[in-house]
Amino acid sequence: MDFSFLNNYYGFFINGTKITILLAFFTVIFGLVLGTFLSLMKLSKNKLISLIATSYIEFIRGTPLLVQLYLIYYGFPSIGIEFPSISGISGSSEFIAGVIALSINSAAYIAEIIRAGIQAVDKGQDEAGRSLGFDYKDTMRYIIIPQAFKNVLPALGNEFIVVVKESAIVSIIGIHDLMYNTDTVRGNTFKAFEPLIVTAVIYFMITFTLSKFVSNFERRLASND
Repeated sequence: MDFSFLNNYYGFFINGTKITILLAFFTVIFGLVLGTFLSLMKLSKNKLISLIATSYIEFIRGTPLLVQLYLIYYGFPSIGIEFPSISGISGSSEFIAGVIALSINSAAYIAEIIRAGIQAVDKGQDEAGRSLGFDYKDTMRYIIIPQAFKNVLPALGNEFIVVVKESAIVSIIGIHDLMYNTDTVRGNTFKAFEPLIVTAVIYFMITFTLSKFVSNFERRLASND
C-alpha cells in the first residue's frame, strides 16, 4: 500500500474532518433540544400532543435517513423554503440542509432514549417535587429531567457516536465533509483503497475520543452521588 498521496492531499482530510465535526456538533445540539421536547410531548396527558410526537417519532424511525435527507434538500425548495447561504462560506446552504436532516433524524431516537429515562425515575421524585411546592413544569425541569439524563447518558453517548458516523451520508448532496473529500482524493489519485483507510482511522479517532469523554463524564457524575 502506498500512502505517499498524503503529502499532497492531507489538507483534504483535515478540512473534511473539520466539516464533519461541525456537522455532528450542531446535529447533537439541535437533536438533543428537539428530542427532549418530543419526549415531553409523548409523555403529555394531552392525547393530541402525544399523538403528534408519537407519529413523528415512528415516521422518522421507520424511514431511511437518505430518504429524509432528499426530502429536506429537494423538498423544501420545491415548496418555496430556501436554505440560507452564509456570506463568504461555500456550500453553507447544503451544510444547513444536512444539519436539519440529521437533527430531525437524531431527535426521534433521542426522544425515545429520554422518554425511557424519565419513566425510569422513581415516581416518588415527582411526589417529592410537588411536596416542595413545584408545579409539573418545575418538577420536570429541576428534578426529573436531570436524573433522567444521568440515567441515559451511556445511550446518549452511543447516539452521538452514531451521528458522527451517519453524517458521512451528507456527502451525497455535496457537503465537503470527510467522506466527500475522501472520494475527491480517490478520484484524483486513482487509489481506491488507501484513502478509505485514512478516513476510517480518522472516524475511529473521533468516535473513540467522544466515547472516552462520555465515559469520563459518566464516572464523574457517579462519583458525585
